[in-house]
Amino acid sequence: MLDVKRMVMLRDLAQHGKVGSVADLHGVTSSAVSQQLRTLESEAGAPLVHREGRTLRLTAAGAALAAECEHVLAALERAEGAVRALDDDLSGELKIGCAPSAISAVAAPLVAALVARHPRLRPMIVQSEPEDAVPLLRQQGLDLAVSYRYHLLGTPPPSGTIAVPLFDDPLVVAVPDKLAAPVRENGLGVLRDLAWISAPEPSTCREILVHACRNAGFTPRIEHSCIDLRSALSIVATGHAVTILPNLLCDSPPPKTAVLPLPGHGRVIEALVRAGSERQPALAAALAVLTGGPADQR
Repeated sequence: MLDVKRMVMLRDLAQHGKVGSVADLHGVTSSAVSQQLRTLESEAGAPLVHREGRTLRLTAAGAALAAECEHVLAALERAEGAVRALDDDLSGELKIGCAPSAISAVAAPLVAALVARHPRLRPMIVQSEPEDAVPLLRQQGLDLAVSYRYHLLGTPPPSGTIAVPLFDDPLVVAVPDKLAAPVRENGLGVLRDLAWISAPEPSTCREILVHACRNAGFTPRIEHSCIDLRSALSIVATGHAVTILPNLLCDSPPPKTAVLPLPGHGRVIEALVRAGSERQPALAAALAVLTGGPADQR
């Protein structure tokens, strides 16, 4: 019988390509990962990886087994959900990762509604960007993630997850008041000589900003980096820089700042759960709140 935890390590190796990355995900040493993969090979009765010095590459059998891992995990999630559905009382922890920009609009109302409907359920919010939340979700460090994807990048939902769209969040360009009229009349091109503000690399927000500017005929000169893009608005208000950011972050722009729509650009805010877990009672309750569905989906 194949060991599921070892299959997960093989799946993670297929995704990340390095034993060290798999070791970091699982909190073990690289030698422990290699040992577990050798044991999995014995269980499978076939070579699963090629060893080239310190590098491991999946064989055809290894790739096939790694692909099947997601189906196995989804089946186990469904089995766990079937057992939990027999308990009428929702209780315990529900760990929810949430992108910082969606905490006020999504996470806070979600916590309030869940506590009101299910007093014994303890929703716990973990602020995390998608690049951090998705690995935690896949490794069961989170039960649900409120995440986002940019339409323009065309990135599919992460493997092994189910994405439930919540709403679209358009992008806007934030400029000093004096530049609002020129941007409305002539587009982003009038901002080519200004300093720009964006998130530090690597960042999908930064990718989108650069892409939008290049579509307007120039490469932006990014002089300021802000982890919290909401705070970038205060720099825009000085009159010496501009930025592109999600509309969710612009509910209270400071004085002397204009926020203008950026047609054709935006992102989808979505809830991510592990495939097969969506009918577990606590998750079904959370998804019902997020989508406006019935309070009890069991």
